[in-house]
Amino acid sequence: MKTKNVWKKIAGMGLVLMLSATALAGCGGAKSEGGTASTGAGAAAGTGTLAKIKERDKFVVGVKYDLNLFGLKDPASGNVEGFDIDIAKAIAKKVLGDENKIELKEVTSKTRIPMLKNGEIDAIIATMTITEDRKKEVDFSDVYFLAGQSLLVKKDSPINGLKDLQKGMKVLTAKGSTSAKNIRASAPDVEVLEFENYAEAFTALKAGQGDALTTDNALLYGMAKQDPNYRVTEETFTEEPYGIAIKKGDAEFVKAVNDLLKEMKENGEYDKIYEKWIGEKPKK
Repeated sequence: MKTKNVWKKIAGMGLVLMLSATALAGCGGAKSEGGTASTGAGAAAGTGTLAKIKERDKFVVGVKYDLNLFGLKDPASGNVEGFDIDIAKAIAKKVLGDENKIELKEVTSKTRIPMLKNGEIDAIIATMTITEDRKKEVDFSDVYFLAGQSLLVKKDSPINGLKDLQKGMKVLTAKGSTSAKNIRASAPDVEVLEFENYAEAFTALKAGQGDALTTDNALLYGMAKQDPNYRVTEETFTEEPYGIAIKKGDAEFVKAVNDLLKEMKENGEYDKIYEKWIGEKPKK
């Protein structure tokens, strides 16, 4: 009996020592290099988008290839140019010191959020309107461009605004865009036809498949510039604040982008990009 009691005591002491060692190891693991305990969020620092961009030494961004003035690919040179592209280059320059350390990947209104979520791209800079529904899936930067939805029609068209859209008319737009939802709400009697992208929608308009094309006026101006037989109606019936979409929960990268946008607006760089592509200074 005495022997049994001795072994029980030894086993008990061993358990206490093992638990103490585990606790000490846990405390030591929770300390940063400075010696202060870190939180769960702190432990995850350095694994966000900003760290990945720096480690890769390249900013991978989702942009449109079919929108004149914002993101348009030149079939001859293969270069993609526009307002959104210049904003992306400014981010690359700020983070990596070189605006050319950038990789552009084509997105559409339908593919851009899935591509961001699965890690194919670091951010979306693709005329993306900030909405409450989208905020559930991604985080947004501050507004970097304020547009308004309007209509693109033939120069001799009698359509000058929503009031001229009659029952039986067809209005074209892109799949997955806020424009489709807005036009259905604003002109419930028209038939809305959705295409894969705005280039296809514009081609369909020119082929006579619809009476008007709708999206943000900033994009429609680019289409009208491509073909002077078309004009943009003056009326806008929504406000479309564009934001840079970033993976949900990545507050560090959101802050870095917002700081850059603020800096660009303060030093005049933003105004230069705006005037270069839109043809006028931004309204204050």
